[in-house]
Amino acid sequence: MERIVMKFGGSSVATTEKIAHVAQLIVAEVKKGNEVAVIVSAMGKTTDTLLALANDLNPHASKRELDMLLMTGEQVTASLLALAIEARGHKAKSFTGWQAGVRTESVYGDARIEDVQAAKVQSTITSGGVAVITGFQGIDIDGELTTLGRGGSDTSAVAVAIGISATICDIYTDVEGVFTTDPRVVSSAVQLHEISYDEMLELANLGAGVLHPRAVEFAKNHQMPLRVRPAHKKGKGTTIKEEVNLEANLSVRGIAFEQNVARITIMYETPYNGSLASIFTTLANHHLNVDIIVQSIQQDLQPSVSFSVKKEDFDEVIHVLDANKSNLRYQRLDFEEGLAKVSIVGSGMVSNPGVAAEMFDALRVATIPIKMVSTSEIKVSVVVPESAMVEAVEVLHAKFKLHTAI
Repeated sequence: MERIVMKFGGSSVATTEKIAHVAQLIVAEVKKGNEVAVIVSAMGKTTDTLLALANDLNPHASKRELDMLLMTGEQVTASLLALAIEARGHKAKSFTGWQAGVRTESVYGDARIEDVQAAKVQSTITSGGVAVITGFQGIDIDGELTTLGRGGSDTSAVAVAIGISATICDIYTDVEGVFTTDPRVVSSAVQLHEISYDEMLELANLGAGVLHPRAVEFAKNHQMPLRVRPAHKKGKGTTIKEEVNLEANLSVRGIAFEQNVARITIMYETPYNGSLASIFTTLANHHLNVDIIVQSIQQDLQPSVSFSVKKEDFDEVIHVLDANKSNLRYQRLDFEEGLAKVSIVGSGMVSNPGVAAEMFDALRVATIPIKMVSTSEIKVSVVVPESAMVEAVEVLHAKFKLHTAI
């Protein structure tokens, strides 16, 4: 007997037919003798629909009221799924996030989980019932209801799994598992049987949408094994754990990519030590994130600093820089839109220092210009023209023979 957590995303429970199928998967686990807790998201595009309704009434709605509104979507799913399990002859009980003991910090819209007091959930599953819990939500120390932001149900699932000392946390999706890259973009992409926490965390942060980065980080910190599994077809999925058998695999394990990137370059008459701190402190104070940063200070050349931002933040970044031009003491700024970021990831890169050179050479041969570069121990990211993004992914997938990955 195992104690498992099963998480189902919005597309996996988008209709009553899909909810009925999910109920069958859960009942099958119960029949194996397993104790089961389930985390669910809102059905299909429910969250988007609720946001649209709120915007129609108040485009400047408070985050507190948005949280109160959005968390109703998961409650609908949890109740319907509990009913579907009961219809198949098994006990089930639905819980909101706060009823399940999910305690968060006091932040609306993007709260972090601080603790899970799972006594009610444990009582339900040890008595043979299925606990069906709303993802994406919790309660703070003052009794205020909070949500965890986009992708928060993944984090809810990991937190509950840790709270009830589960054996494993299964994340059910519409894909068969984690692939070397998006199979919709590269037809030769293959599913990985396993991948390390660090590799999955890099891929998630770099644009791979299979898992939310916060959930992977949470799982790594608490050594909770994860498994990405298909919700509507048979398959073992991909296991995410601390260590994988690198000897049998390649230095590069996956390729992530992200569209809608812009590069901003700030130029100075003369450099001064406070320039970088001033720029990025100012942007941080406005909750604006930057990614790759490149500074250039050379004799007889105008000093500059370039950094990349997401397109959705571009207009606000330009506005903030312009409004603070006198304080930041720069002469002028330039920018380039229509860019994309392509990244290779693999734990094996630590012991293979030539990987970055191979990446750059492959892109050179394909005449794909590299605008910016960022590296870490297990990843190399490049910014390229968005028009060349797909070709860059295909070239690198072939270069590192990822079609042979296991």
